[in-house]
Amino acid sequence: MAARRLEPGRLVIASHNQGKVREIRALLEPFGIEPVSAGDLGLPEPEETGTTFAENALLKAHASAKGANCVALADDSGLCVAALGGAPGVYTADWAERQWFEGAPGRDWYMAMGKVEGRLCELGPHVDRSAYFTCTLALAWPDGHSELFEGQVHGALTWPPRGTLGFGYDPVFVASGFDQTFAELDPAHKHSISHRADAFAKLVKACLDH
Repeated sequence: MAARRLEPGRLVIASHNQGKVREIRALLEPFGIEPVSAGDLGLPEPEETGTTFAENALLKAHASAKGANCVALADDSGLCVAALGGAPGVYTADWAERQWFEGAPGRDWYMAMGKVEGRLCELGPHVDRSAYFTCTLALAWPDGHSELFEGQVHGALTWPPRGTLGFGYDPVFVASGFDQTFAELDPAHKHSISHRADAFAKLVKACLDH
C-alpha cells in the first residue's frame, strides 16, 4: 500500500531540541512545508517510554498531532556503539541528563561523550571504535494514521571532541570516508549525508515525490 501523501502547509516538528528542529526545517522547507516546533506551540514533551526508536518516534508524533490537530513529524535518533553492545542507543539523550550531584538539571552532551569514551577506554587500547547514528522519523496525522522511515550513517568515534557546528555527539563522530567530525562539517554538507538525511530521503520518496 502506498504511503499517505504529505500536503504543503503547516507541520508540527514534535521536538523541543532546537538543533534537531533546525535540521528538519532545512530539509522540509523546499517542499512547501511550513514547520513549527512543538516547543513554539507550547506543547508538552511526552515521556519517552518506548524501548525502540520507532516506539518513541510514534509516541511523540501522535502526541503533537493530537495536541495541535495537525500533521506532526517526530524524530527519535541515537548513537549506537558496537563495542558497547549498541549503547547508548535508545537511551542516547538519557546519558546526557545530569544527576542531582552533577549540577543544574538539563543535558550535558560533553558529559555524555565522556561517558562513552570512558567505557571504551575500559575495554582497552585496541577497542573497536565503530559506531553509527540511526534515525527513525514518524509522521502522524490527527486521525491516527502514521508512517515510519529509518536512516543510518556509519563511522567511528574519535577523542577528544572536535568542532562547534553540530550538537549532541557530533563532535566525536567521524562518518566513514571523512576526516572531519560531524561538528566540523559545514551544516549543509552534514545534512546531505546524515542519518536524518537518509531517513528523510525515504520520507520524501514515499510521501512527497508524486
